[in-house]
Amino acid sequence: MLTVKILLLTLLSGFTAQFIKVITYYKQYKKINFKRFFETGGMPSSHASTSATLTTLVGFYGGFNSLYFSIAAFFSSVIMYDAAGLRRSAGKQAQVLNKIIEDFQMEHKFKEKRLMEFLGHTPIEVLFGSLLGIIIAIIFK
Repeated sequence: MLTVKILLLTLLSGFTAQFIKVITYYKQYKKINFKRFFETGGMPSSHASTSATLTTLVGFYGGFNSLYFSIAAFFSSVIMYDAAGLRRSAGKQAQVLNKIIEDFQMEHKFKEKRLMEFLGHTPIEVLFGSLLGIIIAIIFK
């Protein structure tokens, strides 16, 4: 039963992070955009939130000095590094490629679709996602 609780709280953490993105979009643009719930990137990082929740709960229930916590902490750091590093860089590259495609389409009959630009996170989005995940783990443990 404990494993189900950990899984559900981890899912709740991701759901909460994605729901916050819908709310902040509404506050900024005054319209609801449910696509934000399913998109990557933005504040807070749901990748960071879910991995931080999982790691924190593994620490609470398995011990912060356990092999399982070490494994969870390692993979959380990889996930967070990837979100703020590699995926963010890929998003910036997509912006450049989209601009090139846009310019090329004006001169030629080129029908390529735009690449998704909102892929990764800034370090602050990862930090706030991590804090959200830890807080959810502490509240519901």
